[in-house]
Amino acid sequence: MDMLTLCEDISSAITDAIAPVIGTPESGEELYIGADGTPTKKIDEVAENAALDVLIDDGRKILLVSEECGEKLIHGARKDVDDRDIEFTLVLDPLDGTFNAVAGIPFYSVSIAVGDCDLSDITSGFVQNLHSGEVYHAEVGKGAYRNNKRISVSTNDDLQRLSVTAYAYRTDSTKIADLGKTVRRIRVLGSSSLELCYVAAGVLDAFVDFRRSLRVIDIAAGKLIIEESGGIVTDATGMPLHGELSITSRVNMLASNGLVHKRLLDLTFGE
Repeated sequence: MDMLTLCEDISSAITDAIAPVIGTPESGEELYIGADGTPTKKIDEVAENAALDVLIDDGRKILLVSEECGEKLIHGARKDVDDRDIEFTLVLDPLDGTFNAVAGIPFYSVSIAVGDCDLSDITSGFVQNLHSGEVYHAEVGKGAYRNNKRISVSTNDDLQRLSVTAYAYRTDSTKIADLGKTVRRIRVLGSSSLELCYVAAGVLDAFVDFRRSLRVIDIAAGKLIIEESGGIVTDATGMPLHGELSITSRVNMLASNGLVHKRLLDLTFGE
């Protein structure tokens, strides 16, 4: 099966499964602590279970890395992972933007990336806004697309005209304030995978994470989509972004259109 078709099937199953509970009180019910260490809500479990059904029906040996279940072998045994006797690793966030979905805010997505062991070897990425149906996807060397139309990053090279999405803890308030004094606007929309796609499509100019603790499952697909649209993704030191494809893997990153990358690095992470 073509990877894009598989991703579309997963997304369609999740869309159908969560539709009855979007914005309802039971959607936000906390069931247990997921493999990533955060509470799993009812809607998260519904979304992941729908994705699992599709992957089981697919029939191939897959190592699934997903938010709630952690690492799960589909049609395989532990030795298959040790020997890499699997066809591919699929990195899944079945519902990125759980708070938005629970609250009925129409900005939440599914994020799917296919690779082997590390962020650097991701070969395809897929993100879909589960409310609007808007699809972003990319394959290595083949460009990035929104609803099957080629996209590219913005051409903005003026810091004072930047539209940036930025995430921070309370302890980073000074850094956020400094960034806000320089760029035109800061947005926090609540679904990092979709926000990365907005950078890829030139809607936003950059994505900044001050927390230095982004989960690989949140950004694996978006990283490739930005790079295939002509943008740059690095860690806080400006080095190429690496990270094990595992549920515990965390990275710090800056993503931009490339034209403002060095200046943003100095502004946000410089001494």
